[in-house]
Amino acid sequence: MTPRVVIDTNVVVAGLLTGRGDSPVARVLDGMLAARFPFVVSAALLSEYFDVLLRPALRKLHGLATGDIESIVTTLAEHAMVLTPRSGPPAPDAGDQHLWDLLAADAALWLVTGDKRLLVPMQDKERVMTPLAFVASWSDRRVPPPRNR
Repeated sequence: MTPRVVIDTNVVVAGLLTGRGDSPVARVLDGMLAARFPFVVSAALLSEYFDVLLRPALRKLHGLATGDIESIVTTLAEHAMVLTPRSGPPAPDAGDQHLWDLLAADAALWLVTGDKRLLVPMQDKERVMTPLAFVASWSDRRVPPPRNR
């Protein structure tokens, strides 16, 4: 069984930007778009996906029109479970507190991120993993997935 996960914005962005379809970030994004595994979002996280993908510097890299970005985020929203965040413990990076609050809504959730500041144990529980670790756990159907730094 694949764990339910929260996918950090940096993984979604990297999945769009990579030229390698077999890379972990591309596989995660493709899996989200095809609803191949259960993932969770909040309204704030969906908004962040959209806002970040609209940044001018990123638009130059991915070359997508606003309508294409809207379509991607809409598809992600359709396939996701939407949760209301709860007040969580302080995040290692204050700018990512919304992710910690989302994880606090369900003790069984894991965070998939490429942000090294977030790849730390949370209150003695390792609930954060890299895209590579998630893809390995998803492929092997292991729960809980291994932590890979």
